[in-house]
Amino acid sequence: MLRRLALTAAACLSALAAAPVATAATTAPVAPVPIPVAQPGHRLPDPQVRDRLTITVSDSGARAADGTRRLSCSPAGGTHATPQQACDRLDQLAADGRKPFAPVPATMMCTMQYGGPATAHITGIWRGQPVDATFRRTNGCEIARWNALEPVLPHTVG
Repeated sequence: MLRRLALTAAACLSALAAAPVATAATTAPVAPVPIPVAQPGHRLPDPQVRDRLTITVSDSGARAADGTRRLSCSPAGGTHATPQQACDRLDQLAADGRKPFAPVPATMMCTMQYGGPATAHITGIWRGQPVDATFRRTNGCEIARWNALEPVLPHTVG
């Protein structure tokens, strides 16, 4: 066993001795690359990726709120009725550590109440992550999830 270890070490030393040696003349200096670190509750801005969402609402009880709207953040804009307030709400939820597009966990106990026929579907990119979320008002958990996202989603009538 010791003989094999000694032979392996000798082979490694021999390979190192035969390898070309880099000198200052043959290598360019390497500048350190700063690695950005996100602080809790904050995101790192990516100038190439803007927050942009497509929000489709139906049966909200308010005709003006139904239909498809676009929302972009940083800067706020799009066809959404209140883009700045919607972006501020999303930022507030993120600062609170909440995931606004996460579904209700399957193990959650929810009250059996009906909040109306309103539905919404949100797709796009938010904080660099893809979004594909469906909202409805079919029980207490889903109603609370919808209400927490107002004014991204409209206030419903019914």
